[in-house]
Amino acid sequence: MPDTVRDDLWFDSGSDRCAISVLRPAGLDGSAPIIVMAHGFGSVRALRLPAYADQFVQAGYVVAMFDYRHFGDSEGTPRQLLDVRRQLEDWRNALAFARRLDAVDPDRVVAWGTSFGGGHVLTLAGTGERLAAIIAQVPHVDGIAAVRSAGLRQTLRLAPAALSDQIRALLGREPRYIDSIGEPGAVAAMVSPDAAVGRDRLLEASGLQTGDYPETVAARILLHIGLYSPGKTAANIQCPALVQIATEDAITPTDVALRTARKIPRATVVTYEGGHFDPYVEPLFPRIIADQLAFLRDVVPVAR
Repeated sequence: MPDTVRDDLWFDSGSDRCAISVLRPAGLDGSAPIIVMAHGFGSVRALRLPAYADQFVQAGYVVAMFDYRHFGDSEGTPRQLLDVRRQLEDWRNALAFARRLDAVDPDRVVAWGTSFGGGHVLTLAGTGERLAAIIAQVPHVDGIAAVRSAGLRQTLRLAPAALSDQIRALLGREPRYIDSIGEPGAVAAMVSPDAAVGRDRLLEASGLQTGDYPETVAARILLHIGLYSPGKTAANIQCPALVQIATEDAITPTDVALRTARKIPRATVVTYEGGHFDPYVEPLFPRIIADQLAFLRDVVPVAR
């Protein structure tokens, strides 16, 4: 298997810089397809994305993983601010940066996103971004469905924090934060029964510990999730798309995700038994990554 060459770089987005790691097969000859990757709700590239990237590089692809502004190793204040418009802008700037890299074919750029990031790649492809293919893993597709899946009690539990943070934003004050993930009944964004356990498994598999990165988010995003539905433009997606859906997903309802995926003209839709947090780790991860590699070999093959 080829060795990996890694460069930790930056690209501009708005008035800040986003951290991006570019991984290449050692001795790469000629131009190769590139896979641009980013994570989901309030998360960072260090959380298990390198496991996917390593497999892609071993298969001959160039990979670029980035952190959104306000998160991880990227710049941006206040910290832990999740803004859909800004994250989509970060994506577009990351893709433009990737196309300019040496030894990369600018016409063979793949966008890979998971969870909330999976929704972003659907939005990008559905609104005209030039892409060779997309991979959307357990993607967020419908804002109203996501709010319904949280339940009325949890929505009411979160409302004071969300409203308080929005008021603080209008007054120019520091955000009010909530945990990204918590136990059922907690004041946290994701509180499905498998959420906290899933987070712990991802941390362990990534070689990280609680506290290595903040696990909070500015609460104002909760007022906007219901308005963000990437599935609305699914029928406009022209590039090949792999959509991977978990059958027991308590964060992104399975039936809604399936209906959305079937609107994409050139979609490959695969379902897996498990929950929202299972694709990243054993025992499901080997199947997930094998299907992604098979899809890539079919639609964006590496020149041999």
